[in-house]
Order: sequence, then C-alpha cells, then structure tokens
Amino acid sequence: IVFGKLADMAKKLEMSAETFAVFTLAALLPWQFFANAMGESSNSLVGSANMISKIYFPRLIIPASAVISGAVDFAIGLVILFGVMLWAGVSWQLHLLLLPVFFLVAFAAAFAIGLWLSSLNVKYRDVKYIVPFIAQMGQFVSPVPYPSSEVHKLGDTVFFFYSLNPMVGVIDGFRWCVLGAQFEPYWPGFWVSIGVIAVLLVSGALYFRRSEKTFADVI
Repeated sequence: IVFGKLADMAKKLEMSAETFAVFTLAALLPWQFFANAMGESSNSLVGSANMISKIYFPRLIIPASAVISGAVDFAIGLVILFGVMLWAGVSWQLHLLLLPVFFLVAFAAAFAIGLWLSSLNVKYRDVKYIVPFIAQMGQFVSPVPYPSSEVHKLGDTVFFFYSLNPMVGVIDGFRWCVLGAQFEPYWPGFWVSIGVIAVLLVSGALYFRRSEKTFADVI
C-alpha cells in the first residue's frame, strides 16, 4: 500500500527521475546516520562490559563515541550526495552552508536516543532486539520517501504530532539546503522537533547519570 501510493511521487512533485534521486538521498543521508548511531549506541555499554567492570572512566564516553563513529560514514555519504547533485544537474545553493547545523541537530537527536537505549539495554537486554524494528518503522514515519508537506495537508494538529518525531525537522532541513526554497521546512514544526530533542537529551543524560552507578554491577 505504501509503495503503491508513493510510486508516482516524482510525478506529483513535478521532478525528473534524477532530481528525485537527490530528493531521496538528501533524506536518506541523515536518516541512515541517525538509525546507525541509534543501533550502535544502544549496544555500546554491553559491548564494553569488560572495560566497564575493570576500570573507572566517564561512561558517557562510550555512547558518545558510538555516535561520533557514524560521522565518518556520513561524510562519505555527503560526498556521494554532492556527486549525485552534479549528475542530476541540481544547482548548488548558499543554503548548503547550513548543512552542518542540521547535522548537529541530527547528532543531538541520535545522542539523546542513544543515552536512553544504552542505559536501558544494560538493565533490560531485550532492548537491542527492539531497536532494528524502531529503525525500520521510523523510516516510514519520517519524510524519507515523501515530503513532510504531504502530512501537513492532513491538518495542523496531525502535523504537530508528526513533528514530535525529532528527525522530521532534520530531514526537511537537509532537503531545503540541497534543493532550495521549494522544500523550506515548516519552521514551527522544526522548533517542535528541537524541543523534543532537548527534552530527550536532558532526560536521557539525567537517567544515564542515575543509572551509571550500577552499570559495573549489572553488566
């Protein structure tokens, strides 16, 4: 049903196949960074059990390094994106200079989720089995194969709840930087995403710090 509805998305957006490839890749790049960082960070503490049980160091470094490691893949993907833009004949915009800003937002979102999942996975080992499911479903409830404007048509209330997904604002921002004003984010929704990330980051850090004292015993 999903792909049947989205099959004519390029035609609906009045895009060539080449431009639609850029449209999709601009969304996949931050989403893959987020999904991979979420998966790596969720199992990072359990994977470092020997080190945690033997020596003391700030445990926050472990999920943070798992997220940072994904930046290398992101950089490679960014080079590919620029290559596809040249192939598709998509003009470069000054908005591209804002890409690092939206990447930092994606990093904060991945780190916030990583803090929660890595802490929970120490106590509840089944969490690691849920993460791939979240990543797969999250791709369809994020504007990866479609623009968020399609959801906005359902009304402001629906779009408000949709914007609670922290990656909605990030993906919209990437498309805006790459493809220009046609895909400018809905800024109220973007700030809702920022607010959700801030809440997740603060609450995740507090929960992590509170749970950190028992990591060596439980792990």
